[in-house]
Amino acid sequence: MTIELPSYLARIDYRSAPCPDVATLRGLLRAHALAVPFENLDVQLGRPVTTNVAQAYEKIVGRRRGGWCYEQNGLFGWALAEIGFDVTRVAAAVMRAERGEVSEANHLALLVRAPGSDDTWLADVGFGGSLLEPIRLEECEHLHDPFRLGLRRLDHGHWQFWENAGDGEFSYDFRPEPANEDALARKCEVLQTDPESSFVQNLVVQSRTPKRHSTLRGRVLTHHDSSGATTRTLQSPDQLLQTLAGLFGLDVPEIAACWPKVLARHRQLFGED
Repeated sequence: MTIELPSYLARIDYRSAPCPDVATLRGLLRAHALAVPFENLDVQLGRPVTTNVAQAYEKIVGRRRGGWCYEQNGLFGWALAEIGFDVTRVAAAVMRAERGEVSEANHLALLVRAPGSDDTWLADVGFGGSLLEPIRLEECEHLHDPFRLGLRRLDHGHWQFWENAGDGEFSYDFRPEPANEDALARKCEVLQTDPESSFVQNLVVQSRTPKRHSTLRGRVLTHHDSSGATTRTLQSPDQLLQTLAGLFGLDVPEIAACWPKVLARHRQLFGED
């Protein structure tokens, strides 16, 4: 499949003429965040996922699927570069303080600059959908309803992106420098093959609207909005398929075969059927 910018823009329903300025960057990130869900269904199905942009394009644009950080930010970064932005792929470490070195390169983020500008922006569409627009690389706090989020400067040249929808902070640390691409590729492989990987253990799908964020983790569907969180538990593989199609726009009927694994993981975590 030929990689074409107009087809990507159609996939995210971006209808303006793109140019390498901050207004375009904001519009593109918002459009992508609202159109493309975060999901690890291929990992659950045992299908290899890579850091290759052409493969991400075929999946997200060609098959109208979602993806995880290596796919979504890989494709988004490619599109920004095609438009004329200066894009740096950054290797980040999710929850580095708690998880230590094992977290290195377990997330791909993007730092973006418009030509002629001294401002650097964190533009991340692969962290589950909290960001609705890029944020300037500076210590800051923003409301991207239902999330409060921002950046902190840490020691040894690190920055930390954090988000909180009312149930505790989730974060990743990074240095503002080009990623070691081999490290990203190795970690991408580990996260989909290591039995201890949360992506191997748990089915995860996330999406957002302008005011609400939804997460399906195994059988548990959670919606966050400004009033708080609501949850419900799916009861059958048919409900799983209906939720994926109706809420997340994902037509992946073969995932029904993973229902016994989803049930077993739920029982392991919660001690209930």
